Amino acid sequence: MNFLAHIYLSGDNELLKIGNFMADGIRGQQYTNFPIDVQKGVLLHRSIDSFTDANITYRKSKHRLHEKYGHYSGVIMDIIYDHYLAKNWKNYSNIALDDYADDFYESLKKNYDILTDKTKNMMPYMIARNWLKSYASIGGLEMILFQMDHRTKNRANMQEAIVELQEFYTLFEEEFTSFFSELQEHCKIKLVEINKIF
Repeated sequence: MNFLAHIYLSGDNELLKIGNFMADGIRGQQYTNFPIDVQKGVLLHRSIDSFTDANITYRKSKHRLHEKYGHYSGVIMDIIYDHYLAKNWKNYSNIALDDYADDFYESLKKNYDILTDKTKNMMPYMIARNWLKSYASIGGLEMILFQMDHRTKNRANMQEAIVELQEFYTLFEEEFTSFFSELQEHCKIKLVEINKIF
């Protein structure tokens, strides 16, 4: 899953959201250097990634992209699944996506001192281009894929995946909905386990 899903699946805990959001840049045991709730977020992020990678429905979605995009098919699929979360946001939250995104950006600013360098460097672009809201539209999604491709030195032409998205749009959405309900249940159980550790 990509940024929006990781943040959303963290619940209402501000620092847990931040830990889940920036976990990709935290290696091995480095997470223990952060506040407890950030540590919980990192562990939840890792569990989400493991669950996602092993999930049959997610793998079915990703397989449609694999021949053309290879190693990057998972990156693209994570972003596409975030699109469906953003598009159907009202089914998952009573808070408008605009407000939810703004609240999270403010949370990053407020907790700037505990952010990883990677997150600090990315934050201005994320806020200026409102990435969390951008997932909701095809145009916004294309922009995000283009930016991701630029970061990988244009190895995969990720923005071209909009073609596959439109070709399999309804199928991808059905798979996302099924997968995400399973992932939500997994996260509820995992958070209980994580809270018992600390």
